[in-house]
Amino acid sequence: MIVVGVDGSQAGLDAVSWAVREAELRNEELRIVHVMPAWPLEMTEDAPHAEVGRWMRDGAESVLADGLERARREERHVKVESLLLPGDPRSALIAAAGDARLLVVGSHGLGGFRGMLLGSVALGVAGHTACPVAVVRCPPAQPCGEVVVGVDGSPAGAEAVGFAFAEASFRGAALRAVHAWSRPTAGGGLHASADAEETAQEARRALAEALAGWSERYPDVKVTEHLEHGHPVDVLRDASTRADLLVVGSRGRGDLAGLLLGSVSHSLLHHAACPLVVTPASATSRRA
Repeated sequence: MIVVGVDGSQAGLDAVSWAVREAELRNEELRIVHVMPAWPLEMTEDAPHAEVGRWMRDGAESVLADGLERARREERHVKVESLLLPGDPRSALIAAAGDARLLVVGSHGLGGFRGMLLGSVALGVAGHTACPVAVVRCPPAQPCGEVVVGVDGSPAGAEAVGFAFAEASFRGAALRAVHAWSRPTAGGGLHASADAEETAQEARRALAEALAGWSERYPDVKVTEHLEHGHPVDVLRDASTRADLLVVGSRGRGDLAGLLLGSVSHSLLHHAACPLVVTPASATSRRA
């Protein structure tokens, strides 16, 4: 099951289009979910301001109907259902994704301040679910034929690698595995040069170890190893301009203990140039 959240915004409808195509690739059913405050659903017809509650319920049903219509327009062979849920959008979507293989949301929704690059719901669910979260931003008009994955050697990064291999196989796409490395150095000279070369060799080993065994599981996926000196956000953002999908782990090695979303994945949620999937470290049993 793939779950996609809608809120009446264009970004939400774009997420539906992306999600229904993803569901067809994975041979999964699609559930379109809209979340509204609980009180209009709980109030009786004779309650004060009952007409306001009816208006809000009608609006919510309209949002779901628009989502279903968008899914039908994609003309995909996917079973689609809709569900209206009460509560806070973030907590309700996290709960709705409890048995899902993938949660899909738009990059921004209604009610946000103009100029904000990412909606509070998208930011609030990424890194907080047991399944991967796809944030649909800037879908390419034409397929690029490449999936990009950020590799950092962390547990969540390992899940990202597995998800990316599977996704590339589903799409018949190539996979670019990107590892960015940097090491601050003081001064220069021979010692600095030797340190840089040692760090580069460590980065090569880390990339090779992260990819070990995956090509045997997915022999149909052509893999390009991309090692680059630079900040991971900058390197991955640049790679995303030529990709159909960017996949990263929710946390990297350098993030503070207790954080659910790392600094790199957080930045890419705002700045990736294509749809982004954030994988949690616990996603092994849910990966396709």
